[in-house]
Amino acid sequence: MRALITGANGFVAGHLLTELRSHDPELEIWGLTWGEFDRAALEAAASGIRLVEGDLLEPGSIPSLLETARPDVLYHLAAASSVARSWDNAAQALAINAIGTAHLFDAILRSGLDPVVVVSSTAEVYGRLDRAAGPVRESAPLAPVSPYGTSKAAQDWLTAQYHRGRNLAAVRVRFFHLTGPGRPATFVASSFARQIARIELGLAPPRLAVGNLDAVRDITDVRDAVRACRMSCDRRHVGEVFNVCSGRGIAISDLVGTLLQLTDRPIDVEVDPTRMRPSDLPWMVGDPSTIEAATGWRAEIPLRETLSDLLDWWRGKLRAEA
Repeated sequence: MRALITGANGFVAGHLLTELRSHDPELEIWGLTWGEFDRAALEAAASGIRLVEGDLLEPGSIPSLLETARPDVLYHLAAASSVARSWDNAAQALAINAIGTAHLFDAILRSGLDPVVVVSSTAEVYGRLDRAAGPVRESAPLAPVSPYGTSKAAQDWLTAQYHRGRNLAAVRVRFFHLTGPGRPATFVASSFARQIARIELGLAPPRLAVGNLDAVRDITDVRDAVRACRMSCDRRHVGEVFNVCSGRGIAISDLVGTLLQLTDRPIDVEVDPTRMRPSDLPWMVGDPSTIEAATGWRAEIPLRETLSDLLDWWRGKLRAEA
């Protein structure tokens, strides 16, 4: 068996590499990378991975990549993944997430290969949810409210259309909020964990800058999420779309409270107006029953353990940098 991961130098992909290697040590794994990253660190973290460089916005480079890797399974994780940054460059988000995906699909269809393609989507495609209606199901309409959400909705629709119209063997996984060790500090839980680690090391005053503490999110450990990704990659699930989530909402204020319980430093919490965004979604909780019934997957890692591991990761990283 051969697997290809696009965006192999990204946050989710790093954990997926570990999951795949742990599940099947004989699996031949190829990783498509782009941009600047620590090649030696990635290769050390995922023993035996074979890395190739490429740009999905350059369609001429994709056929040779597919011919080299010849995947039986393809995990499409390459993405522009920041909601906030998408407002600064909406065209880039649309190009990477939608046009890059179309280039990849076209190349797969022309190659004569028939891999199962797992496409990483997001809960942001649902837009503003009605809390009174309860956790959102996969059948809910897509109504994104940010350029990032729009770009991922376009990718999501393209995946469905290429499956229905061109028989692409695709599965969509809609990740809700993911966190865990290695998450960039541009994302909320990791931003808080990094600030706390800096305070502990004496690198910052004992003040935690926060944004909207009333927002509610369905948070899943990335290590649970990549297990869902692997379990979705089966021909029995081709054409399906799965919410990958816990089914439980937590207010950002409670997330902050849990992180503060994990440090012995007294820290003041201060609202930073620059972290308040008009497009922030007030409530986002998913229903995971479809993937649970189809694959037996469950979100298993407790949030406190996830946050503890995230905080420890930042402690180690900042100590090493210091």
